[in-house]
This record gives sequence, structure tokens and C-alpha cells, in this order.
Amino acid sequence: MKLQGTKASLGLALSGVLLLAACTSPEATDSSAAGDASATATESMSEEMAGDAGSTCLQDVGITETQDGEVRYTAGPVDWSGYNSITADTYSTYNSVIAAHMFGSFVYFGTDGTICDNTEFGTYEVLSEDPLTVRYTIADDAAWSDGTPVTINDYLMDWAAQNPEFVAPGYASGEDPEASPVFNHVSTSLAQYVLEGPEGELGSKEFTITYTDPNPDYKINVTTALPEHVIAEQSGLEPGALAQAVLDRDADTVTSAADFWNEGWIFNPGELPDSSLMPSSGPYMVKEGGWQAGNSLTLTANDSYWGTPAGTRDLVFRFIDEAQQVQALGNSDVQVIQPQATVDTVGQLEALGSAVSMESGSSLTWEHLDFNHRENNVFGDPETGLTLREAFAYCVPRQQIVDTLIAPMAPDTVVMNAREVFPFQTEKYEEVTSASYDGRYDQVDIDMATQLVEESGVATPIEVRIGYGAGNQRRAETVAAIQASCGDAGFDVIDSSSDTFFSEELGNGDYEIALFAWAGSGQITSGENIYGTNKGQNFGAYSNETVDEAWATLVATLDEDVHLEQTKIIEKELWDTLFGIPLYAHPSIVAFDSTLSNVRATATQDQVSWNAPQWVAE
Repeated sequence: MKLQGTKASLGLALSGVLLLAACTSPEATDSSAAGDASATATESMSEEMAGDAGSTCLQDVGITETQDGEVRYTAGPVDWSGYNSITADTYSTYNSVIAAHMFGSFVYFGTDGTICDNTEFGTYEVLSEDPLTVRYTIADDAAWSDGTPVTINDYLMDWAAQNPEFVAPGYASGEDPEASPVFNHVSTSLAQYVLEGPEGELGSKEFTITYTDPNPDYKINVTTALPEHVIAEQSGLEPGALAQAVLDRDADTVTSAADFWNEGWIFNPGELPDSSLMPSSGPYMVKEGGWQAGNSLTLTANDSYWGTPAGTRDLVFRFIDEAQQVQALGNSDVQVIQPQATVDTVGQLEALGSAVSMESGSSLTWEHLDFNHRENNVFGDPETGLTLREAFAYCVPRQQIVDTLIAPMAPDTVVMNAREVFPFQTEKYEEVTSASYDGRYDQVDIDMATQLVEESGVATPIEVRIGYGAGNQRRAETVAAIQASCGDAGFDVIDSSSDTFFSEELGNGDYEIALFAWAGSGQITSGENIYGTNKGQNFGAYSNETVDEAWATLVATLDEDVHLEQTKIIEKELWDTLFGIPLYAHPSIVAFDSTLSNVRATATQDQVSWNAPQWVAE
């Protein structure tokens, strides 16, 4: 979730499942940035954000050793929720931007969504396209910061944590609707499409992955994994025992690790365990004593890292509300921010003068309202839920929200009428929306909304709690606009912002409507994890057989024509049954201390800190 409201990956920092999923973004935040977004995003980015031609991936900036000092960044107000950022409760942009620097990866996203290879960590090679078989080779010197080599063992455990059939019968396959996951993993994608898991010898630096069908996102399905040796030790087993149990299909031994995997890396705010519990396979690691609850988390350079060293010794993530970020930059409390793009924000940044550099452009993050489809919820009632969802869609002032909150700063922004394609993908967007949406909710129609409420027979006023992460002024203003409009149709709209919305209320279904953003990076299949029945990021418990069948077809082929046709089917069904209401794609602003070098904005969910190991002060 780079939920901030987060999709598709943990900055490709953690298990590939995440790459197929979405993240809530700090603004949204956390998408379904599917289709060809990665190929077209550059067209809508500013020259500064896009960089020189061919420079979307990391460039060699001459760092050969780590310099003392610190650089400070804020991804938003949400505190760190623990070392394991790929549980259904902890997967968010806020956590992903931190995890990205503690876990090595085979690939990462460039500034426009391009998939870049990280050969310092390892390489991959397609051995066969039928069946799709990919061989991965981890670098010989790739090791966790405690000296334990990164091997197939870590990837075996990562696959098992996605609840394959032998661990959770009927869950990943969807054959048993009542089946429950053993591991609280944010996704089941790899277990669903790679039935045999990583193949290779225990402790090997090499393994293969064989798909049941061609997979459009195979490059980003396997990135890195959590340390198997720590999971084993904390579960009362010898290092390697869990990996061997996966190879042996020993479900009892594997599931004995579930309690630690699910909860063992979630700590009390500000309280860090011994560093041996949190080894790093990236350029940074958690600094001893570096967590001040509600204030900051400090990473420090991993001196055991075998690749290009971190540019600056300490990387500090501050937890700062959106409204306070510009002031924090002006006061030098932080040196880099990526605040919500508003007219006021731009003016405040310009007022800081030459001390601050600023870049702006489009992003692959989009805002949306998602209904709660649980049967005990007013919008999920089998008899009246759809009628009330339609009534609410007629009263949401989408155009007004864009005109007042976004257009004054980004005048080209339009109301978004799709989820898997973006407006800047002009030809494809028009083809998809013309086949899936007839424009009925483009303008507010209070009369129609009122009529539908009356037809439902539900007594008014109908209480509608709109939940979102606290401290987000633009979302507060969005809710206020909806309150003013939908109140006339019989809805009592309540602003239910919460500091714990993404960690508690969203997953628990304690809302009528969730307001956040998905932050994407150009994945093709990531939306399945959001809209598919019982999928990890389907927080509102939506279920639709037509949507499930379309996703099953889409994810099983490399044919782009099939992707397009199935996307049309999915989008139409999501509109016809009102999964939710898309609002707009986010504009993006990055601002940083002018004395800081190598800061590069990105259109993807990874946020500007994607290349933070290269940041150095002059």
C-alpha cells in the first residue's frame, strides 16, 4: 500500500509480490499505475524531473566512500511501523521509502517507471518463455550486515510467506473462500503464479522461478526478501531449517514461523531491539537508538555493504505533517520534502528564494474514494448498497474538487475516469474510458442522488464516515466539499481522519468510504491485488466474478492487445458496480536545500528518496 494513503512495489525493495501490488502514497497516501505508464510518464514530466535522455536510472555520481554527517527527509507524518514492511498492516509509502535502503534488490524503478537492473545485487535471465522460466543469480559477495550470505534460503521463505497451497490450502488459489492466510503478507501473487517456488539447492546463490503462465511483470516479481536465518532463529529453529522445510513441503515447520513473521518485527514506538534482529542487505541499516517515536527514524551507513557506499553517513526520516513541511525545510529541520502540490505550497517555496531548489511534474499517483463493500456496511448491503453507492457518486463534486484544489496549480489536471490507465496516456486512456464509462457522474446531480436515496428506502440522514490519514489538508478540504454537496441528498458526511487510519481502520473496515491514493510505477498486473476477490489490498472486501475472470486472463499473457481488452472489461465493471470513485492524478513537487547534491525527483511511488544513498551536502 504505499498507502498513505501505496501500489505496486516497495520501491522494489522487498518481495516481488509488492511489486505486483500497490502502495499508498504519502499524499494519498498510497495504485494501480498499470499499462504503459512507465513508457509515457516522461512525456508529462518537466525537463528537470525527467533528466537527461537515458538518465532515468541511477547514474554514477562519483561516490567512493561515505562522508560524515546526515541528510534529513520527510515522507509524511506517519511513524515507522517496523522492519517487516510487507505485511497487510505495514505496507505503505511511509514504510517503503525506509525499507528501500535496507534491502538489496535485483531491480528498481527509474524516474519515469523504467525497470532498471541492479547488477551490484545480482542478475536474472529468461531461460524459457514456454513455460516462462527465469534464472536469478545473487552476487557472490551479497550478504546481510551480520555476515550471513543472501541466498535462495531468503527467497524460499519469501515465497512461503505468500501462502502457497501447501501452507494455506485453498487461500492463494482462491478455491476455498473460507481459507485464511497463515502469513499476513500483503500479497499472494508469487505463490499463485509460481506454484513450485524458487528451485535450487539450499544455501545456493542461484535459483530459478517457473511460472504457470507468462507473466507480464516477471521482471519485478522477484526482488529481495527478509532474512530467513533471523526468522528461523526467532522461531526456535536453526538457520536454513525454514528454507529446507519449504523444499520439503513441511507445512508444520513453515507455519511455526508465522507468529514471528507477522508480529516479531513490529515494535513499540521508539523501542528498537538488538540490531541483530534487523540485518541489512542494502546501503543503510537502522541506527542504534535512532528511533524517536513520532519524530524520526535514523538509518546509518551499512559499512558491510558490498556495493557503492552510501554518500552520507546518516539518513534521517522525519515524521512531519504535510502542512508543516515547507516550514521544516525553511528552518533546515529537513533538507528534502515532497509535499502535496498546492498553490499555497508553491508560493511558500518560492518565498524561500535561492536557498531552496524546486522541481515539478506529473506523477503516477492518483486520488480516489473507495466504498466499503462489507455486507454490514450501508454501501455493502446486498439489497440497497449499489443504489446508495450510485446516489453518492452523483453528489460527489469531482469537477469542483479538481477546479479548486488542483487546477490552480496544475491547470492541465482533469477528472480521472479510469484506474488502470492515466489521462496523460491520451490515446489509450480515451479508448479505455470510451468503452467503460458513459460520463454519468461527471457533473453533480442532486436530484438523481436524492431520488436514488429515496428508492433505497434507507432512512436519512445516512451516516457516511470518510476515513483518511490525519494531517492532510487537501483531503480535509476534499471531504468538506463532499459534505456540502452530499448533505443535500440525505448523506451525513463525517470527516473521520485518523492517525491510525492506514494501520487500523482501513484494514478493519471501520469506515464507509476510504480516501487515499495509490502510488504506482507502471506495473501491468498490480491492480489484481486491489480489485480481486480476497486479495491483499482489497481493503473494502469488493468481490466481482467478471473482474476476477478478466484479471485471470490479463495476468496470464504477454499479449498487449489482450491486456487492453481485459482492462476495458475491468474498468467497465468497476464503474457499473461502483467499486469506488476515481478523482484525479496527482501533480508532484519536490523541494530541497540547494546545497544538497544529487537529489532527483521521480514520477513513481518510490518518492524522491529513491536515490537518497547518493545525497551529499556540499
